[in-house]
Amino acid sequence: MQADEGLRERLIRVGGELLDHQGPSAVSLREIARRAGVSHGAPRRYFPTHLELLSAIARDGFTDLATRVNSALAEAPGHPRVRLATLARVYLDFAATRRGRYELMFRHDLLESGHLRLRDTSLPLFRLLTDLVAQARPEPEPPAQVVAGALWANLHGIAQLWNWGSLTLATGATDPSALLDAALTAHLGPAA
Repeated sequence: MQADEGLRERLIRVGGELLDHQGPSAVSLREIARRAGVSHGAPRRYFPTHLELLSAIARDGFTDLATRVNSALAEAPGHPRVRLATLARVYLDFAATRRGRYELMFRHDLLESGHLRLRDTSLPLFRLLTDLVAQARPEPEPPAQVVAGALWANLHGIAQLWNWGSLTLATGATDPSALLDAALTAHLGPAA
């Protein structure tokens, strides 16, 4: 059983690496099996469909992102705005270094697989973002969840446009830090 679990995890890892380097079109059960050094039918034992494999890779991505965020926040000062900035930097870094996985993680049009409980790994991160927004911006209106959603959408836009090279072209920025600071100010008001 443990060897089987090791193979399942290896298939997810190989699939994630393939996704990060070559994009979603390269991720097939057959190619992952080839790169993992197993028969082309072996992945079907764990992932009967391509959707299930993609969902497992996305779940692994959310777990990785949450681990990175929690580790960075453990080192961050206690002020909520500083912690929000830390979370946002980790998010942008993850989007840049795990690009294919990052793009897949938020493709709910592709990941309709509710039985893998992706929400169990994605929603806690959004709740953390919402809690930090509520602490940094205690005004009741608009609600913290709405501000967190807008901030997340802004961060996601920065990540995607940065990855595509659009923001560098449009702004001349060589680093997304100024864009991140502007997003935080737009959603939370000026820093104290």
